[in-house]
Amino acid sequence: MKIVRTSSAARRLVAATGVAALALTMAACGGSSGDSTTSASAGGSASSGGSTASAASGEKVGVTLITKDSTNPFFVAMQNGAKADAEKNNVSLTVASGKQEGDDAGQITAIEDAVARGDKGILITPMSDGVNAAIKSARDAGLYVIALDTPPDPADTVDITFATDNREAGKLIGQWAAGTLKGEKATIALLDLFNDKIVSVDYNRDQGFLEGMGIDVADGKKNGDEAPTGKYSGGDYEIVCNEPSNGAEDGGRTAMEKCLAKNSNINVVYTINEPAAVGANAALQAEGKKALIVSVDGGCAGVGSVKSGVIGATSQQYPLKMATLGMEAIAKIANGGAKPAVSEGLDFFNTGVALVTDKPVDGVSSITADEGAKICWGN
Repeated sequence: MKIVRTSSAARRLVAATGVAALALTMAACGGSSGDSTTSASAGGSASSGGSTASAASGEKVGVTLITKDSTNPFFVAMQNGAKADAEKNNVSLTVASGKQEGDDAGQITAIEDAVARGDKGILITPMSDGVNAAIKSARDAGLYVIALDTPPDPADTVDITFATDNREAGKLIGQWAAGTLKGEKATIALLDLFNDKIVSVDYNRDQGFLEGMGIDVADGKKNGDEAPTGKYSGGDYEIVCNEPSNGAEDGGRTAMEKCLAKNSNINVVYTINEPAAVGANAALQAEGKKALIVSVDGGCAGVGSVKSGVIGATSQQYPLKMATLGMEAIAKIANGGAKPAVSEGLDFFNTGVALVTDKPVDGVSSITADEGAKICWGN
C-alpha cells in the first residue's frame, strides 16, 4: 500500500515557510524594535505615538493588531511576528487584545482606540460578529481593516482576510481519522470553541472534520445539527457530544469529562485547538481511556504532542505569516501601493495548511512531526 508522506506542494511549504519562520524568529530574538511597537495590557490598548503622520512624508504608519487574547501561544506568536516586522515596514504598531476568548467588548474598545489615534489600519482576529459594527465604523473612518486567522461573517465585513483555510484544515484531520480507524466504529466527541457564539473558525474546523470523515453535515455553518448516528466513509459513527472548550486546556478537560460521562467508549476526539487537545487527553488519562485525538494549530508544543503520541494528527497553520503579510499590506496601501487580492476560488487570502502526523494514512498528504517542528511557531 502506497503511503503519501509529503507531497511536492507540502515540501515547498516546509521549505518556504521554514525560511520565513527562521527569519522572523531571528528578528524576534534580536531585541526590541525600538519605539515602533507599543504593547497593551489584555483588554485594552496603548498609544503608539506618531500614528497620525502622513505615510508619504516618511513618518511611521500607524497600525493596531488586535488579537483574541494575549495568552494563547497562537496569538502570542502572531503578536511577536508583527512586532518583528514593524520596523522593517516603517510601522508604528500598537498591540491590543481581549481579556480572553469571547471578550467582544475588549476588542471593540481597541478598535475605537485605533480610530481615535488616527491609525491607517487594523489587523484583527475577530472575536465574533459582535465586533462587526465597530469594524464598519473603523472602515467608514478610512482605516484599512484586515482580519487574521478568523474570517468574519459576512466576509466583506473587513477589507480582506489572511487566514488558514480552516475548512481544509478540518477535512485533513477528518480524512486522517477515518483512514486510521480502518472501518472501526467511530464514537466521536467534538470539542468546539463556543456553544453561545457563531464564529467561522469554529464551525469551519468542526464541519470540515466531519466532512473529512465522510459524514453528512446539515447546515455547514452550524455545529451540532448533523445526525447523531449514521455512516462515515469507513463504517458506522456515533456523535456523543458537542461541548465548548473555549480553546483552553482547562476547558478541553472539562468538556471531555462531560463527554465521557455520556459515553465512556469514545474513540475519536476532535478538538478546536491544541490546548483543548491536551486538556482532553488529561481527562482520558484520568479515566484510563485512550482515543484518537486530532486538532488544528501546529504550534511547537502541539507538534511536540504529535511526536509524543498525545495528538494523532494536527493541521498546521502559520500565524506569523498572517501577521507579517497583513503588516506589509497596510504599509504598502498607506504609501500608495496596491491592495492585496484574495486567493483564487476563495473569499480570503489562504496562508496555507499542512497535516502533521507520524502515522501517515494512504492518500492523505502529510509531513512528519520532525518536519513540522522546523516550521512551527511558539515555544
